[in-house]
Amino acid sequence: MKYCSHCSALVNFIVPQGDNRQRYVCSSCEFIFYENPRIIAGCLATFGDKVLLCKRAIEPRKGYWTLPAGFMENGETTQEAALRETHEEAYASPELHELFSVCNLPNYNQVHLFYRAKMISAKYASGPESLEVALYEEADIPWDDIAFGTVTQTLKRFFEDRKSAVIQLHHMDF
Repeated sequence: MKYCSHCSALVNFIVPQGDNRQRYVCSSCEFIFYENPRIIAGCLATFGDKVLLCKRAIEPRKGYWTLPAGFMENGETTQEAALRETHEEAYASPELHELFSVCNLPNYNQVHLFYRAKMISAKYASGPESLEVALYEEADIPWDDIAFGTVTQTLKRFFEDRKSAVIQLHHMDF
């Protein structure tokens, strides 16, 4: 950041008085620009014993499989974001259940949240951000072609929980 979006003056990267971190601060109006982590919300949607996966049509990791998820928008809850992203990427409208995994990615300034969800019907299709959408049984998941570590670990913990019949909330750091 070079210029203030409020008054167009130059900004400095300094520790503001009373703070403990460097921030962008306007040299004229002294507005402090806080940069906070981005929230990615999505669904671990199932139909019977199968999990819904999307093959990414966009970077990063184009051509790799993921759970339907994306950046939360202003004015929506994490649950609304998870359902919206699932509809945008897979044209699926599952019934949302509890939060299943919280994945902290401090090096990327992101937090990934995945909710369990149940598809009432097997209706889905590729949205504009997906090359393909499919339901996979655990044994058929293309593990070597999963786009993100957060998705791999969320899926592994889901199948472990399902085998033990104890579904729990998982916190993971990446």
